[in-house]
Amino acid sequence: MSSESKENPTIAINAHGADASDLFDPWCDPKNPRIVQFQDISAAAFKIKSGIMMTPCTRSHLSSMTETQIFFKKDFLQYTGSFKERGARYTLLMLPEVNQKQGVCTASAGNHALALSYHGQELGIPVTVVMPIVAPIMKVQSCRQFGANIIIHGRDIGESREFAMRLAKEKTLTYINGYDHPHIIAGQGTMGLEIVEQVKNIDAVVVPVGGGGLIAGVALAVKSLYPHIQVIGVESERCASFSSALKIGQPIYTKAESTLADGLAVPRVGINSLATAAPLVDKCVVVKEEYIAMAILRLVEIEKAVVEGAGACGLAAILAGLLPELKGKRVVIPLCGGNIDTTVLGRCLERGLAVDGRLVKFSVTVSDRPGGIAELCRLMANLGVSIKDILHERAWLKSDIFSVEVRVMCETRDVEHAVELERVLKEHYNNVHFGKMADALGGSGLAAEEIMDSRSPLI
Repeated sequence: MSSESKENPTIAINAHGADASDLFDPWCDPKNPRIVQFQDISAAAFKIKSGIMMTPCTRSHLSSMTETQIFFKKDFLQYTGSFKERGARYTLLMLPEVNQKQGVCTASAGNHALALSYHGQELGIPVTVVMPIVAPIMKVQSCRQFGANIIIHGRDIGESREFAMRLAKEKTLTYINGYDHPHIIAGQGTMGLEIVEQVKNIDAVVVPVGGGGLIAGVALAVKSLYPHIQVIGVESERCASFSSALKIGQPIYTKAESTLADGLAVPRVGINSLATAAPLVDKCVVVKEEYIAMAILRLVEIEKAVVEGAGACGLAAILAGLLPELKGKRVVIPLCGGNIDTTVLGRCLERGLAVDGRLVKFSVTVSDRPGGIAELCRLMANLGVSIKDILHERAWLKSDIFSVEVRVMCETRDVEHAVELERVLKEHYNNVHFGKMADALGGSGLAAEEIMDSRSPLI
């Protein structure tokens, strides 16, 4: 990247319209991956320090519960609510003056769009963001408030990206890849420099992984200074594209399913990110949706922190018992984003309560004679169980006509309390069916006995 031509590649405008070359990003060439160097991160740290907050990295209240000394790097406290500001600001600052005046273009449904819009406004650089139709309305409005030109196009982020790259070529804008541009990776790596400065004697850093830009930058910064520190990646089971890429040594398309960690649902990791991160990442684990919901709940309840699903994945891996080797160790976990819709947060908290065994649903067949349901309610009240919802069904019952099926959603103290409720009900009634603790997560929930046998340190 020493010559000016390499630093600032441009794409010639094709007067005959869009073709395959429109989708080529010279900064992210699959045939020529760019490996970011430690000096790039050092330069980024110096250039962005006046516009980026050095977020706290404090010891967690969860340390005693998990038997792990956890330190949370709270990058959800950045102005736009995520770590993406680091790379966005550095990339904008590195643009030549002519490109700054022309403006930049990107495709994003969330945090990258917010970060680029905000810092574009701060630096006086025009920003165009192409967002898919599924982008949260709140984020679309926030980007507009930051003065960005917002275009809603595409059923998913893939279609939005293609449109953005063609638009950038037509309008002579600079297209910025939100997770694979070398300057983006270098900017994200500044978090690693802050981590090793703020916490001494670190044993491991557990980083959420989507497109790979954050783990590439953090791994490079941390390993360059302290090679003995483990760097562990965490992905959602619904889109494990980084794990797949590590196995075959190159980015590969991985179907992204609906996930609580929507910010990590990147079907193909970045070529530069993978080339930079692959030699440095010690391990990558895949976490179930149930534990992402539980992590969001734990952070709200215990840390008083509202963190989105993608930002909570690092803690989810600890709660799921996927990293038992870290017990007793000093571990830093970036909480890298807090932009979660209020409605989604409510659902996540309920699902977390379900996984935790504190929100239980069951059906039981009771007598339809007067006092039948009252007896059930008294039984639950004597156990200290609180009923949230109750429904009784007569028409579709196959047993005698003097019975009724009662479906109940209730709150219990914990898993043990839920198991006690199940035991008492089965002693008093013949037909009792308990739902899985996380049926709302698409059928991948855990039954009570599975939760009791879980490797999670909290159960």
